[in-house]
Amino acid sequence: MPEFFTVLPPDQALERLRVHLSPLPAEILPLPEALGRALAQPVVAPEPLPAFPRSAMDGYAVRAADTFGATEGLPAYLRVIGEVPMGQAPGFAIGPGEAALIHTGGMLPEGADAVVMLERTQRLDAETIEVVRPVAPGENVIAVGEDIRQGEIAFPAGHRLRPQDLGALAALGVVRVPVARRPRVAILGSGDEIVPPDQRPQPGQVRDVNTFSLIGLIRQHGGEPLPRGIAPDRLEVLEAMAREAFEAADVLVFTAGSSVSTRDLTATVIERLGPPGILAHGLAIRPGKPTLVAFCAGKPVLGLPGNPVSAFVVARMLLVPLLYLLQGVEPPPPRRQPARLTHNIPSAPGRIDWVPARLVPRADGLWAEPVFGKSNLIFTLARSDGLVMVPLDLNGLQAGDPVDVWLWE
Repeated sequence: MPEFFTVLPPDQALERLRVHLSPLPAEILPLPEALGRALAQPVVAPEPLPAFPRSAMDGYAVRAADTFGATEGLPAYLRVIGEVPMGQAPGFAIGPGEAALIHTGGMLPEGADAVVMLERTQRLDAETIEVVRPVAPGENVIAVGEDIRQGEIAFPAGHRLRPQDLGALAALGVVRVPVARRPRVAILGSGDEIVPPDQRPQPGQVRDVNTFSLIGLIRQHGGEPLPRGIAPDRLEVLEAMAREAFEAADVLVFTAGSSVSTRDLTATVIERLGPPGILAHGLAIRPGKPTLVAFCAGKPVLGLPGNPVSAFVVARMLLVPLLYLLQGVEPPPPRRQPARLTHNIPSAPGRIDWVPARLVPRADGLWAEPVFGKSNLIFTLARSDGLVMVPLDLNGLQAGDPVDVWLWE
């Protein structure tokens, strides 16, 4: 087993894990169910869009050359030969000196190459209009394939489908799409002191916080949480529950049991789940130093600290990007809000400190107010808008310093 607490920055620990990862298998979903899912392969336009030249507004379909030089004082006179029916192909063509009434979205008749806006014409009689402004070829017309060409990649593999993307695919007639399967994440708590939240804790006991924070985080980032209960501090029981959870999921996450102590069973169990085993034990961050990062028998495994703030911060740093990578998607950069710090934040070189902070608007801009508290105080997170980072090589930040608040989603 690797030496404990040869600590790594979180990005290096994630890279050690990343080299072992492959995207999960694809599944085919009906278009309405694919919102928010990542495409497992590119979607290629099966046809051009639009498939026929269309009018971009109400007016008259014309040959542009017939309008050249038209002015209000010297208009061009055109004979109206009909009206383009909506939802049908025109049953006529436009010849020299002719025009046809057309509505927005109507199919341009053969021979026409432009549309004159209705406002730039005057009706003289049932068969004649005058055009008071010229149009150029292609003006007020949506050409075949102008939106997307046949054979063009509509969306690349890894693209996460948004509401507008569903509309675009529907316009192409794509009603089923291949998407990466949602990563199934088993969450296994451990500790004799942990009880479910619907129970009243006895002296020395606390309710399970981490399972529910992690359920929300996993769902928020496209995963499927599988809570597997709370294991007691007995090796044989923890191992049995871990193996069952491991088999049911794509990722296994332990909470608690990852600090160096005589009751540390998590590392032992992880090493028994399969090679290569533990890749990193210990992160150069606070909170969250006693973290396990492992890859066992083809699946990633994380051992998070038991304290709620530590567990959540580490999950945000490691589990969230892991969920995206398993779906074949590069993890999105965190949203950051620039602000100025209201109080000093002490630190020590050699580790990254993450401090919850709330955003406070003032007359001179946004300020970041640290929410100080120990790593077992969940309301330090609940009362914050995000995290402020103290970099690895600094011994703290000073009040008034410009900072970025890494926002919660």
